[in-house]
Amino acid sequence: MSLTLALLLAGQAATVSTPPVAPPTPAGAQADPQANGRLGNQQQGGGGDVVVTARRRAETIQTVPIAMSVIGGTALAETGAYNVSRLTQLQPTLQFYSTNPRNSAANIRGLGAPFGLTNDGIEQGVGIYVDQVYYSRIASATFDFTDTERIEVLRGPQGTLYGKNTTAGAINITTRKPSFTPEARIELTTGNYQFIQAKASVSGPLIPDKLAIRLSASVTERDGTIHNVVTGKDLNAQDNKSVRGQLYWKPTDNLDLALSGDYGQQNPNCCVQYYARTGATQRPLNRQYAALAAAQGYVVPSTNAFDRVTDVDTPLRAKQELGGVSLLGNLDLGASTITSVSAWRFWNWDPSNDRDFIGLPITTVSANPSQQTQYSQELRIASNGKHTLDYVLGAFYFYQTIDTQGLQVQGPAASAFLLNPTSAGGKNPATLNGLTSRNTIGFTNTSAALFGKLTWNVSDRFQIAPGLRLNYDKKKGDYVSVVTNGTGTALTADQRGVLAPQSYQPDFDNWNLSGDITAAYTVTSDIHAYATYARSYKSGGINLSGLPLDGSNNPILSAATVKPEKVNHFELGLKTQFLDRRVTLNLAGFWTEISDYQATVTNGQLGVLRGYLANAGKVRTRGLEFDSAFRPTDRFSFYANGAYTDAKYVKFVDAPCPPELSGGTTATAGQTPSAPGTAGGISPQNCDISGQRLPGVSKWAFSYGAEYDLPATLGGLDGQVYLGYDGSYRSTFSSNPSRSAYTDINGYALSNFRLGFKAKDSWNVFGWLRNAFDEKYYEVLALQSGSTGLVVGQPGDPRTYGLTVSRSF
Repeated sequence: MSLTLALLLAGQAATVSTPPVAPPTPAGAQADPQANGRLGNQQQGGGGDVVVTARRRAETIQTVPIAMSVIGGTALAETGAYNVSRLTQLQPTLQFYSTNPRNSAANIRGLGAPFGLTNDGIEQGVGIYVDQVYYSRIASATFDFTDTERIEVLRGPQGTLYGKNTTAGAINITTRKPSFTPEARIELTTGNYQFIQAKASVSGPLIPDKLAIRLSASVTERDGTIHNVVTGKDLNAQDNKSVRGQLYWKPTDNLDLALSGDYGQQNPNCCVQYYARTGATQRPLNRQYAALAAAQGYVVPSTNAFDRVTDVDTPLRAKQELGGVSLLGNLDLGASTITSVSAWRFWNWDPSNDRDFIGLPITTVSANPSQQTQYSQELRIASNGKHTLDYVLGAFYFYQTIDTQGLQVQGPAASAFLLNPTSAGGKNPATLNGLTSRNTIGFTNTSAALFGKLTWNVSDRFQIAPGLRLNYDKKKGDYVSVVTNGTGTALTADQRGVLAPQSYQPDFDNWNLSGDITAAYTVTSDIHAYATYARSYKSGGINLSGLPLDGSNNPILSAATVKPEKVNHFELGLKTQFLDRRVTLNLAGFWTEISDYQATVTNGQLGVLRGYLANAGKVRTRGLEFDSAFRPTDRFSFYANGAYTDAKYVKFVDAPCPPELSGGTTATAGQTPSAPGTAGGISPQNCDISGQRLPGVSKWAFSYGAEYDLPATLGGLDGQVYLGYDGSYRSTFSSNPSRSAYTDINGYALSNFRLGFKAKDSWNVFGWLRNAFDEKYYEVLALQSGSTGLVVGQPGDPRTYGLTVSRSF
């Protein structure tokens, strides 16, 4: 029996005669009167209140002293934001980067995860929660939102209210709950690139007023937008399927239980990065990309990535399965509520990648299938928010295991491409052909915490809210890499220089005490101000992607573990409404400093020959944000959100060098490195990039839009015709941990339109046009390994269009 069920049934027996004073919103009801509305607080212009549960009690968003945004279910459908990646077009402070589902990162205000890395041994700084269950694997963010009521995006450290500690923010996804009133909904979408999406849900009582059920399903399919000229297949397709079921039981007035289960599967022909451009490195000219390709008579199908053609020669696959079961219970004690969340989840990853990014057989197999399971238990007690002293107290336990079986095989073109082409080994295709690395990686992680937040309502206008968190983390790993050359003989120096065997068993454990304090003041009923200081913490980790090698190609064991990040966060906020609440304007300013920032580094003192995950001095991010909405009439509304983010490395003295300063002879003591891009030059052992901007975050980012509607009658149905627009802009950002002119992604603006008719609680039919002006932009730019100067990219979606029809019953 889960702790949720045992605890709540015991609690029910002890308190069944206690009358509820202020019952919480039942799981079967909709807390947010506009949860099916458009853009959360942007809809408040009409005077409505958006109800959120960010502080573990129902409150209006304007009174919550946290920088946050809310997006309702209808907004998700009409804007096409059906996963976290698309959500970034509506949230300027949210960044999401993905070269495949496993190699993904969600950042808020430029913080969250080391850019461009996949390492199971570290934490994500942005927590993803679905119905209060923490999702450990960032790959879950690539799945479609299924039957979603609303999404809350919280900015800044979240540790004294949430089970898992997060230093950058949280994405809180709330699904629609079972209803005691029969209801159903179906949504069908079709578009170009053979896009088809179908969503359906049904809900109703099994036992009137006692037991209700909800079932939902989603299917998304789309052809790829990148054409492989060799195989004739279209790559970067979509193939997503998911189902969810919920049972809601309310045996008494003060007890409710919600049992949920979900399963999702993706199996797209994905994910390809391919030729974008080249740049000069410090390798000898005959070892840079142009010469290497010419020597093998190779020409890419196009040097313009926006022709959307490639010739990668390894089959692509990004298959994954994800699912789980959770039990959520609430026991109302009158003055407070006990909540228990018990969950088990799994994630299976089965990929196939082309890691040389071109049509030559350099790396013919690259795959790291993984199997993850997690167990979590959260127990909280929260007051109902009507006392001089309100509180949230909680305990959290989390355990996960991940098993990975890596395989990499070099092909006949590897010798000439990866070795000196004029050497004996480089001239002989057999030197590296068939060289194989088989990796067996195991990981276990235990985390436990006690957390709490006290809110002292000093007066009707002023409150002070301190919080504390005691956290324990333990991580253990086992990394074994076996390398064979297919001949049964010992590896040569050339072979060990490309793939070297490794074996090590890292472990890490740590206790930490962190906390925050917020002061909030209600100036008027429509003006709320707050100030927050947080001392937060991101757990240390272990390197599970292989260690750097010394000059003898042996792993450097001192690099096996990574120290925790320590965060100091300051924030001021102002939430306002005026003109009879037709205008909403929320402002936030923040300053965040992180010491022992987890990043990719090199260290010349260790004789390191490649980058690895370690601690990199200090990082600072600061900025200003605004969320605004205006409804001048009942028929017209518009919104604008923006963020200025100044995120930089304060101290990062041993960073990996950008490509223009890589690939040459490594400088020794007293040698002066050559100028950037000098062929055959002298390269620094590492680079001091202190003062440079953090990767992945734009200095300026905006989202904006408007909607106008007119009353209309169609097919005997009274409703409204509406025209909507949503736009977004992001300024230039770096796509490499150390900024390079070759990997800067230029700023871009996207525009989306929709035109439709909707009748209340009935039909909604609209045509849509996304990336209307066919903006050509990159989501990611990356470097081919080996300092060849090849830059590969992943273009964003081209112009798409289609029709969506939904019906509620």
